[in-house]
Amino acid sequence: MTTDEYLYDTEETNRIRELAMGMVREPPAPFFSHQALVLRVARLWGDHVEPRKLGRVAIAPLDVILDRERALILQPDVLFVSTERLSIIRDQVWGAPDLVAEILSHGTQDRDRSEKLEWYRQYGVRECWLVDPFKQVNLFDFTQPVPVERIAKGRDAIRSSVLPALEASAFGIFA
Repeated sequence: MTTDEYLYDTEETNRIRELAMGMVREPPAPFFSHQALVLRVARLWGDHVEPRKLGRVAIAPLDVILDRERALILQPDVLFVSTERLSIIRDQVWGAPDLVAEILSHGTQDRDRSEKLEWYRQYGVRECWLVDPFKQVNLFDFTQPVPVERIAKGRDAIRSSVLPALEASAFGIFA
Protein backbone atom coordinates (compact mmCIF):
# COMPACT_ATOMS: atom_id res chain seq x y z
CA MET A 1 0.00 0.00 0.00
CA THR A 2 1.24 3.50 -0.73
CA THR A 3 1.23 6.38 1.71
CA ASP A 4 -1.57 8.11 -0.22
CA GLU A 5 -3.70 4.94 -0.26
CA TYR A 6 -3.20 4.56 3.48
CA LEU A 7 -3.99 8.21 4.27
CA TYR A 8 -6.80 8.88 1.81
CA ASP A 9 -8.37 5.55 0.77
CA THR A 10 -8.76 3.84 4.14
CA GLU A 11 -11.38 4.63 6.74
CA GLU A 12 -10.55 6.57 9.88
CA THR A 13 -10.14 4.30 12.87
CA ASN A 14 -9.41 4.57 16.58
CA ARG A 15 -7.33 1.41 16.38
CA ILE A 16 -3.58 1.58 16.17
CA ARG A 17 -2.57 0.99 12.58
CA GLU A 18 0.83 1.52 10.98
CA LEU A 19 2.28 1.33 7.50
CA ALA A 20 5.73 -0.24 7.47
CA MET A 21 7.37 -0.09 4.07
CA GLY A 22 4.03 -0.59 2.32
CA MET A 23 2.65 -3.27 4.67
CA VAL A 24 -0.28 -2.39 6.94
CA ARG A 25 0.02 -3.60 10.53
CA GLU A 26 -2.90 -3.62 12.93
CA PRO A 27 -1.99 -5.13 16.29
CA PRO A 28 -4.76 -6.16 18.68
CA ALA A 29 -6.09 -3.50 21.03
CA PRO A 30 -3.74 -2.86 23.96
CA PHE A 31 -4.50 -4.03 27.49
CA PHE A 32 -5.82 -1.65 30.14
CA SER A 33 -2.45 -1.61 31.95
CA HIS A 34 -0.73 -0.53 28.72
CA GLN A 35 -3.16 2.35 28.21
CA ALA A 36 -2.82 3.41 31.86
CA LEU A 37 0.95 3.78 31.32
CA VAL A 38 0.36 5.69 28.08
CA LEU A 39 -1.80 8.10 30.05
CA ARG A 40 0.79 8.47 32.84
CA VAL A 41 3.61 9.27 30.40
CA ALA A 42 1.39 11.68 28.44
CA ARG A 43 0.35 13.44 31.66
CA LEU A 44 3.95 13.65 32.85
CA TRP A 45 5.09 15.21 29.59
CA GLY A 46 2.00 17.39 29.16
CA ASP A 47 2.16 18.75 32.72
CA HIS A 48 5.77 19.76 32.05
CA VAL A 49 5.44 20.98 28.46
CA GLU A 50 2.15 22.89 28.39
CA PRO A 51 2.70 25.50 31.15
CA ARG A 52 6.16 26.23 29.74
CA LYS A 53 4.85 26.42 26.16
CA LEU A 54 7.55 23.98 25.04
CA GLY A 55 5.43 22.30 22.38
CA ARG A 56 2.65 19.74 22.04
CA VAL A 57 2.09 16.22 23.40
CA ALA A 58 -0.21 13.65 21.77
CA ILE A 59 -1.06 9.96 22.09
CA ALA A 60 -1.80 7.16 19.63
CA PRO A 61 -3.57 6.59 17.42
CA LEU A 62 -1.99 9.46 15.47
CA ASP A 63 -0.13 8.95 12.20
CA VAL A 64 3.50 10.05 12.08
CA ILE A 65 4.68 10.06 8.47
CA LEU A 66 8.42 9.42 8.66
CA ASP A 67 8.96 8.62 4.98
CA ARG A 68 6.23 9.27 2.41
CA GLU A 69 8.10 7.66 -0.51
CA ARG A 70 8.97 4.49 1.40
CA ALA A 71 5.45 4.27 2.91
CA LEU A 72 6.63 4.43 6.53
CA ILE A 73 3.97 5.67 8.95
CA LEU A 74 4.22 4.87 12.66
CA GLN A 75 2.02 5.60 15.66
CA PRO A 76 4.13 6.00 18.80
CA ASP A 77 2.19 5.58 22.03
CA VAL A 78 3.14 9.12 23.15
CA LEU A 79 4.89 11.86 21.20
CA PHE A 80 6.19 15.37 21.76
CA VAL A 81 6.85 18.03 19.12
CA SER A 82 8.73 21.13 20.24
CA THR A 83 7.37 24.64 19.67
CA GLU A 84 10.06 25.38 17.09
CA ARG A 85 8.86 22.43 15.00
CA LEU A 86 5.07 22.71 15.33
CA SER A 87 4.81 23.27 11.57
CA ILE A 88 5.18 19.49 11.07
CA ILE A 89 1.77 19.02 12.71
CA ARG A 90 -1.13 19.15 10.27
CA ASP A 91 -3.86 16.51 10.28
CA GLN A 92 -1.00 14.10 10.94
CA VAL A 93 2.62 14.61 12.02
CA TRP A 94 4.75 15.01 8.88
CA GLY A 95 8.24 14.26 10.14
CA ALA A 96 9.99 13.02 13.22
CA PRO A 97 8.69 14.12 16.64
CA ASP A 98 11.37 15.32 19.05
CA LEU A 99 10.51 12.67 21.62
CA VAL A 100 8.51 9.44 21.48
CA ALA A 101 7.55 6.79 24.01
CA GLU A 102 6.59 3.20 23.34
CA ILE A 103 4.98 1.23 26.16
CA LEU A 104 6.21 -2.31 25.64
CA SER A 105 3.70 -5.12 25.44
CA HIS A 106 4.10 -8.83 24.85
CA GLY A 107 2.92 -8.71 21.24
CA THR A 108 4.90 -5.67 20.08
CA GLN A 109 8.01 -5.41 22.25
CA ASP A 110 10.40 -7.18 19.86
CA ARG A 111 9.46 -4.84 17.03
CA ASP A 112 9.53 -1.77 19.33
CA ARG A 113 13.03 -2.67 20.58
CA SER A 114 14.47 -3.27 17.11
CA GLU A 115 12.80 -2.10 13.93
CA LYS A 116 10.84 0.86 15.31
CA LEU A 117 13.70 2.05 17.52
CA GLU A 118 16.02 2.04 14.50
CA TRP A 119 13.49 3.91 12.36
CA TYR A 120 13.08 6.55 15.05
CA ARG A 121 16.85 7.03 15.14
CA GLN A 122 17.24 6.98 11.37
CA TYR A 123 14.49 9.50 10.67
CA GLY A 124 15.50 12.08 13.28
CA VAL A 125 13.61 11.45 16.53
CA ARG A 126 15.89 13.00 19.13
CA GLU A 127 14.93 10.68 22.00
CA CYS A 128 12.89 7.51 22.54
CA TRP A 129 11.62 6.04 25.79
CA LEU A 130 10.89 2.32 25.88
CA VAL A 131 8.75 1.79 28.96
CA ASP A 132 8.91 -1.80 30.17
CA PRO A 133 5.78 -2.10 32.32
CA PHE A 134 6.45 -2.01 36.06
CA LYS A 135 10.14 -2.67 35.51
CA GLN A 136 12.20 0.12 33.94
CA VAL A 137 12.45 2.92 31.41
CA ASN A 138 15.10 2.59 28.71
CA LEU A 139 15.84 6.03 27.32
CA PHE A 140 17.63 6.22 23.97
CA ASP A 141 19.28 9.59 23.36
CA PHE A 142 19.88 10.05 19.64
CA THR A 143 21.22 13.62 19.98
CA GLN A 144 24.79 12.33 20.34
CA PRO A 145 26.94 11.07 17.42
CA VAL A 146 26.68 7.61 18.99
CA PRO A 147 23.26 6.87 20.56
CA VAL A 148 23.32 6.71 24.35
CA GLU A 149 21.06 4.39 26.34
CA ARG A 150 20.14 5.30 29.91
CA ILE A 151 18.14 2.94 32.13
CA ALA A 152 15.98 4.13 35.01
CA LYS A 153 14.63 1.67 37.59
CA GLY A 154 12.88 2.33 40.88
CA ARG A 155 13.65 5.82 42.11
CA ASP A 156 16.34 6.42 39.45
CA ALA A 157 15.87 9.78 37.75
CA ILE A 158 14.89 9.73 34.11
CA ARG A 159 17.30 12.16 32.45
CA SER A 160 15.89 13.51 29.21
CA SER A 161 18.03 15.46 26.76
CA VAL A 162 14.92 16.75 24.99
CA LEU A 163 13.18 17.86 28.21
CA PRO A 164 16.18 18.48 30.51
CA ALA A 165 14.18 20.21 33.27
CA LEU A 166 11.69 17.33 33.51
CA GLU A 167 11.78 15.73 36.95
CA ALA A 168 10.70 12.10 36.72
CA SER A 169 11.58 8.66 37.98
CA ALA A 170 10.66 5.17 36.89
CA PHE A 171 8.82 4.74 40.21
CA GLY A 172 6.78 7.86 39.44
CA ILE A 173 5.57 6.36 36.18
CA PHE A 174 4.79 2.93 37.62
CA ALA A 175 3.35 4.02 41.00
